[in-house]
Amino acid sequence: MNPAPSVSDLTRSCVRTLEAWSAPSEAQELLRQLYLDHLLARSDGWSRQCPGAHLTASSVVWAPAEHAVLLVLHAKIGRWLQTGGHVEPDDRSLGSAALREAQEESGIESLHLEPGPLLLSRHQVDCGGRPTYHLDVQFLVLAPVASPPRFGAESRDVRWFAPSALPDVDESVRDLVTAAADRLNQS
Repeated sequence: MNPAPSVSDLTRSCVRTLEAWSAPSEAQELLRQLYLDHLLARSDGWSRQCPGAHLTASSVVWAPAEHAVLLVLHAKIGRWLQTGGHVEPDDRSLGSAALREAQEESGIESLHLEPGPLLLSRHQVDCGGRPTYHLDVQFLVLAPVASPPRFGAESRDVRWFAPSALPDVDESVRDLVTAAADRLNQS
């Protein structure tokens, strides 16, 4: 078994991921630079312990054969969202954090992470009783089939949806689904 990465290894991995990513728009490029500046100023910028802002990792789970997207009804927020959450010290990269969260929140183990982020999304949340910015790095995760999901304490429901028949979701989720469809040429 490999030892857990050090804080600096994980920070370097986050920086490499963001440096290698080509932002699809000027607004996304501004966010990419903001995230990099944050990591350069805070070596723990990926950790939920970093006050004020920290990176998170999420993903849209897509079953191409069924042209279906998996979303979770978040228990605390009460909205349909992509899978995702905090980067943990044992994660080796932002992508591995996004894949771990997708597997945990869907109960589906046979998922595959596509390389490189799709989008970035910055949003303010109450994290540990204080206002915090989540600097979310969003990925695409593929499922071989739309397996029946299961869910735990963080979700009230987990379901597959046709991209054209999403439940009531916010603009960031719609943008993420659109970016995934474009990458997969399933628009």
